[in-house]
Amino acid sequence: MKVGFIGLGSVGGKLAGSVLRNGYDLHVHDLDADAVADFVARGAVDGTSPEAIMQSCDVIITCLPSPAACSSVVEAMLPHVTAGKIWLEMSTTDAGEVQRLGAAVQDKGGAAVDCPVSGGCHRAATGNISIFAGCDRGTFERILPLLTTLGRRVLHTGPLGSASTLKVMTNYLATANLLTVCEAMVTMKAAGLDLATTFEAIRISSGNSFVHETESQVILNGSRDIGFSMGLVQKDIGLFQQIAEEHNVPLEISPLMVQIFEDGIDRYGWSAQSDDIIKRLEEATGLDITAPGFPPEMIDDEPEEPGYEVRPPA
Repeated sequence: MKVGFIGLGSVGGKLAGSVLRNGYDLHVHDLDADAVADFVARGAVDGTSPEAIMQSCDVIITCLPSPAACSSVVEAMLPHVTAGKIWLEMSTTDAGEVQRLGAAVQDKGGAAVDCPVSGGCHRAATGNISIFAGCDRGTFERILPLLTTLGRRVLHTGPLGSASTLKVMTNYLATANLLTVCEAMVTMKAAGLDLATTFEAIRISSGNSFVHETESQVILNGSRDIGFSMGLVQKDIGLFQQIAEEHNVPLEISPLMVQIFEDGIDRYGWSAQSDDIIKRLEEATGLDITAPGFPPEMIDDEPEEPGYEVRPPA
């Protein structure tokens, strides 16, 4: 199987690394020539363009920063789709857009899967990330061996578009976790509590979360480096808010979160690390939310294990 990977950014580059590490014939493309050169030096093939990758590969994966970027790439590839080709969209994107593009791929005889990932860049690097997959069951079973190479837990979510909808929801929840963790730690610091003790109190309690166990550590280190920008957070929570509005759900917390990240981007820039959002509270209070002994980046210390399909309760 020849695998094409388009988009070698903070997440895509790590996912493509898992494909290469596990012995697949990998063709890559990215606007960053240095990223492509790095993969070529490690044994991948320079795919040269989306069109060439679609022509030469059996499975084509896109992992791009926006629905607009994905649309541009897929529409360039469409004239070269033939029967048996499979397009995997691993970005966090709009369900309606992936359905539109997927239908165009299917009309040409190919198959389409939206399969966003969840679990952080550190787990994308080790093949331990979780993957949602939206497609018909037959296509899912064809692509499952590759998906279990890319990630550890793979969930078939239903038809095309369902995975993207669920992924936007999980990113909304992760962002809510991040904002409440920031408020909790700043408040405890203001109340005179030790931040390392605060970290452990949250970690062993009912207030714990995946976000706390991972992102709180790099917040307390001061690096705030999780490989995910405020702009991408704004895109994802905006998509969730859009889903709610389309279905007449009167959310109260979500609009406030969107406003907070809009303000964060105004202050620190689209490309600022998402965990820099705590700076708003640091600046408002004059407090320094750092502590010694915490790592500068998230590290997945679990060994890479074979992936498997997760099945919902009957």
